[in-house]
Amino acid sequence: MRQGSFHSYLRGAFGKDLMASAVVFLVALPLCMGVAIASGVPPAAGIVTGVIGGLVVGTLAGSPLQVSGPAAGLTVLIWQYVQAFGFSKLGVIVLIAGSIQILAGLMKLGQWFRATSPSVIQGMLAGIGVLIIGSQTHVLVDDAPKGSGWTNLISIPEALWKGIFPMDGAAHHLAAYVGLLSIIIMAAWKFAPGKLRIIPAPLLAVAIATLVSALFQLPIKHVSVSSDLLGNVNWLSVESLSGILDPSLLVAGLAVALIASAETLLCAAAVDQMHQGPRTNYDRELFAQGVGNSLCGLVGSLPMTGVIVRSSANLEAGARTRGAAVMHGVWLLASVTLLTSVLNAVPTTSLAAILVFTGFKLVSPKAVRYLLKYGKSEVAIYAATVIGIVATDLLKGVLIGLGLSLAKLVYTFSHLEVRLASDEPKEGDSTLLLKGAATFVRLPKLAAALDQVPANVRLHIVLDQLDYIDHACIDLLSNWEKQHEAKGGQIIMEWDLLHRKYFDRTSTVLAAAAAES
Repeated sequence: MRQGSFHSYLRGAFGKDLMASAVVFLVALPLCMGVAIASGVPPAAGIVTGVIGGLVVGTLAGSPLQVSGPAAGLTVLIWQYVQAFGFSKLGVIVLIAGSIQILAGLMKLGQWFRATSPSVIQGMLAGIGVLIIGSQTHVLVDDAPKGSGWTNLISIPEALWKGIFPMDGAAHHLAAYVGLLSIIIMAAWKFAPGKLRIIPAPLLAVAIATLVSALFQLPIKHVSVSSDLLGNVNWLSVESLSGILDPSLLVAGLAVALIASAETLLCAAAVDQMHQGPRTNYDRELFAQGVGNSLCGLVGSLPMTGVIVRSSANLEAGARTRGAAVMHGVWLLASVTLLTSVLNAVPTTSLAAILVFTGFKLVSPKAVRYLLKYGKSEVAIYAATVIGIVATDLLKGVLIGLGLSLAKLVYTFSHLEVRLASDEPKEGDSTLLLKGAATFVRLPKLAAALDQVPANVRLHIVLDQLDYIDHACIDLLSNWEKQHEAKGGQIIMEWDLLHRKYFDRTSTVLAAAAAES
């Protein structure tokens, strides 16, 4: 930044960005630690990712007002990978993911990562929410997750029972009380006066839970963070790096890259709708995320994405430039050095409460009502994605949703309803109703219907409900019209409308292709 523009920034947007960065820091700190614990890694790994997301990605980002950091959406996937490969291999997986994102950004594939059906995205978020609830309910009572998502869910009653009985002041019982208190605070905080709500609800819940735990000296689990952040970084070793071509790690890295990129770019699109400033450069954002995740891989921390909770807090607090995201990274780095004793007093159950609360918000009934406007098939894809994620894993569940979306697309563009009916009021008249997409795939069906038309009738072909028609079907209708008239029949058809359905679409495609080249 040039000296003149820097002075202009200090006089203008700096004050707003400074205030916004403080708010985002207060939101991000408990989330960084909570996501790390839920992912099965030390809290420091989450804070390191938050620092890189602020200092590095904040500087390079194509979405200046978006804030990046460890995301709840990846917790279940990362937990599975840590259990399967070990914490030492996490850095390799994240490095692979970051490298893929860098290449995708350089190849200008940013827009393509957004080409995902809303039903799959909503299903992915809901599935993640269900898995988070399943795993973090156990942490809420100072217990450990049981393994798979399905196992966690069916063992929730056991966790609740353990948190309630026996009422003898045992650690599980006390942790459940503190966790429940945290959830109640977050749920009730939306009713607080507007001026007070500048304090983030998660921060308030953690602060009160920490105060209660310290005041009564509760024998429950607490966060463990060292002030020597660099000394506790899980640097990627040469030995670990040697496994970078392991097919299982490559698949894991690809899964992280795809899901993180989709979540980031969808978040960026949502952020664009929340302000009137510069629009997102998706390729640059994807590249910046790749650089950030590559660095996270080298230091063995969690992967990052653009995060809507922190980004919306950034906008609501009045951020004007990328400086707010960068400064929040500075505060995260300073907190590990200056507030270590405070962080170590935080009960893990309060962080689990934040994630459980987030999980319930992800499983939103509003999404189902929204998708229902576009048909029951979209809700079915949503449900299949959720069930697939819970029954198998995140990647397979998303692939199930994508597969069903593609199947629906193929059906839509190959389905043609042809109905031939005689008009009773006018003897000798018939109507042929076409509905759907008339393509060469359904040409035999259309030809068979036309062959059933008597030779000397007047046929009215209704095109209003036809979504698309290709040149093969237009040729069939044109040739059949000549043959039918030669036999004494008559055809009534809006040829102008028919040609527009084909040629307007064709010219649009050709124009788009010319613009791309």
